[in-house]
Amino acid sequence: MGGATGSSSALRNVELKVQLDDGDAAARTARRLSGAAPLVVTQTDTYFQAPSGRLKLREVEGYEPVLIAYARPDDGGARTSAYHLIPVADPGKLRAGLAATLGLRHVVVKERQISLWKNVRIHLDRVEDLGMFLEFEAVLQDGMTEAEGQAQVTHLCAEFGLDESAGIAGSYVDLIAAR
Repeated sequence: MGGATGSSSALRNVELKVQLDDGDAAARTARRLSGAAPLVVTQTDTYFQAPSGRLKLREVEGYEPVLIAYARPDDGGARTSAYHLIPVADPGKLRAGLAATLGLRHVVVKERQISLWKNVRIHLDRVEDLGMFLEFEAVLQDGMTEAEGQAQVTHLCAEFGLDESAGIAGSYVDLIAAR
């Protein structure tokens, strides 16, 4: 993944993930902010060993599979991520080829409720073997600065009654590996 992920063609977002004891209040807040019921999907993310950054194959029933190559710091709190989305025609063959050459790291399965507020994706995730999480992904559109994305995440933390410093470092696969 290396240098390509950091290139100007990479998409960027500012994201924050926190663990929740109960997702009911967060679901109500997400619905109030988005003005609509969430889209509910089951996602299967197959993570591969990568020399730098992260590489995962995302499969969601009813949607085109996508390979996601991304890099971001493993800091707690809100952080900027640079990523590439690569459509996949044959996920089974790609999974087998990447597992054979890079090595399979882990498979993460989650039920995700997706809501949208402005350019921010609000995810309420029930992750197998981990529990409930709330994630904000402020997608940085053309001309948007990281500071603007950070301000959106900070605003949402206030709306959801969250302490931004409670943000989790790493990704779901890192949390599973640490267990």
